[in-house]
Amino acid sequence: MDVSLPGRGGIDAIRQIRQWDPAARLLVFSMHLNATFALQAFRAGAKGFVTKSSPPELLVRAVCDVAAGRVAICPEISEALARCCLEDDASAIDTLSPREFEILRMLLDGRSAEEIAAAFNLSPKTVSNYHYAIKSKLSVSSDVELVFFGLRSGLITRVDLPNS
Repeated sequence: MDVSLPGRGGIDAIRQIRQWDPAARLLVFSMHLNATFALQAFRAGAKGFVTKSSPPELLVRAVCDVAAGRVAICPEISEALARCCLEDDASAIDTLSPREFEILRMLLDGRSAEEIAAAFNLSPKTVSNYHYAIKSKLSVSSDVELVFFGLRSGLITRVDLPNS
């Protein structure tokens, strides 16, 4: 599973698969080196997380480990998770549910409430409620602050501006 799937995103897909089959063993294979993505994936029900920069033999071992019911985490993510746990303050983003996290990612991607609603089979009003709850949990008061939060937390790596 990749966490950057188009539409609803991989985190929500993991959550849904685990709802349909609690015994499903899911391994995330992602370009993201950020502990936040790994934490959200594990909260949603993933059993492993390997980055695409990991050696191929590590991926093969992770597939075998997850298939055998063990947890698999590549060294880069283990280190990122350890740093995250050793920080004095827990990140506000860690308070988001997997659904809120995916909606946040779509908001940061510039998606409208209508587009997000269609992707999650929700009403635009429900998406607006999620939007408000996310901003509240992250202690931001505007979408501009939300974008800056995304940049600071590594959820957005760059911003492409339209040509003038």
